[in-house]
Amino acid sequence: MMQGPILRQVALFALPLCLGSILQLLYGTVDSIVIGNFCGASSLAAVGTSSQPVEVVMCLFLGIGSGLTILVAQALGRGDAARQRQLAMNGVFFIYLSALPVTLLGMAGGPLLLSLMNVPPDAFGHAVGYLRIVFLGTLGNLGYNINAGLLRGLGDSRATLYFLLISCAVNIALDLIFVAGLGWDVAGAAAATAIAMYVSWLSSVVYIRKKYPELGFRPLPWGHDWKTLRDMVRIGLPLGLNTSVFSLGHMALQALVNLQGSTFVAACTIGHKINGITSVTINAFASATTSFAGQNLGAGRYDRLYRAGRIVPLVNGAVGLGLGLLFTAFCRPLLGLFTKDSEVLGYAVTFVRVVLPLTWPFAVYNAIMSFSNGTGHVRYPTIITALMLWAVRIPSAWFINRFWDGHMVMVSYPLSFMFGMLAMLPFYFTKLWREIREKALKAS
Repeated sequence: MMQGPILRQVALFALPLCLGSILQLLYGTVDSIVIGNFCGASSLAAVGTSSQPVEVVMCLFLGIGSGLTILVAQALGRGDAARQRQLAMNGVFFIYLSALPVTLLGMAGGPLLLSLMNVPPDAFGHAVGYLRIVFLGTLGNLGYNINAGLLRGLGDSRATLYFLLISCAVNIALDLIFVAGLGWDVAGAAAATAIAMYVSWLSSVVYIRKKYPELGFRPLPWGHDWKTLRDMVRIGLPLGLNTSVFSLGHMALQALVNLQGSTFVAACTIGHKINGITSVTINAFASATTSFAGQNLGAGRYDRLYRAGRIVPLVNGAVGLGLGLLFTAFCRPLLGLFTKDSEVLGYAVTFVRVVLPLTWPFAVYNAIMSFSNGTGHVRYPTIITALMLWAVRIPSAWFINRFWDGHMVMVSYPLSFMFGMLAMLPFYFTKLWREIREKALKAS
């Protein structure tokens, strides 16, 4: 992405990421569709509410994968092949270093988090079972995400789409067998998800070994370098904290949602699925922006950095607005795929109509944040993300629940989106942006 039209290069890189994210979203969506049609509202609520503890435990470590993307992209921009090999080696070492602690932490601490989230009693047992089985797939989850981070840094976003296509097909097939066929309920959906994670990881290992033999990539650890690991953590930990803080905020908000009962929880679960479909394009564009910024910074292409920093957030915002309005217009038939319960469907329609038309500020915020992250400046976006949740979304949701109507807590989402966008705009007055602009003007 160091030459050629900027938007075209970013869009081409983002397209496979977008399709891959849709496939990844299908994991949870297929679970919800199958459970919603073959089980009950309490089972659907269990799947929806148990995803937050998994995110909280996993995302701190998955941020390291994003740090790996940035470091590999910068090494690629410099043409430093030795550094790329070193990063690949340490990425594999990190997978195995982290997998067992994350698994044990998730299985032991997950039920406590569910208790703190006020999970409805009729859904609690299913939620605990789902969470523990999914955490058995931690090694596959970490392995895939670290390898995907390596490939994104190398500019190869298409490969992850292939891996997810395979694992998504496995997940759908196993969902139908375990849940619809064998009647394993929530446990069957969790087992299908865990197995699909391992399929994604093993597919990525085979691909990297065949496509990039110069990396000397191996499926098992073959060495490590503590300095390189520290570099990965230095860049990736703030990104992981960023996502972790976001997930903790989701948990706190989910606790307010859970107070409204299983019917409302089930409605929000399927409402989030539609919102997730809208968000995949926004997030894919943002991920492409991170790799673009890292590669062009490494190559010293400040002219391209300057142009992209101004154009990409506007385009991402326009895409977010268009998709939000489109899915809002057709939300009722889409939501009808998940459930035939009229009460659940009514709450879900309200959720979509409140949240989706105002996702465009989130798209602008996300693009600016990703641009800053790609240049290695990750602290400011982390602070803004924390404020979005803990200073805006959660307090406003509590206020709505306390003084208005608990069934309208979703209003807190667009409020936080708008705050995030406005808070990221001062990035264009920072020292970093001034340096990029001055070097770009000199280059021209």
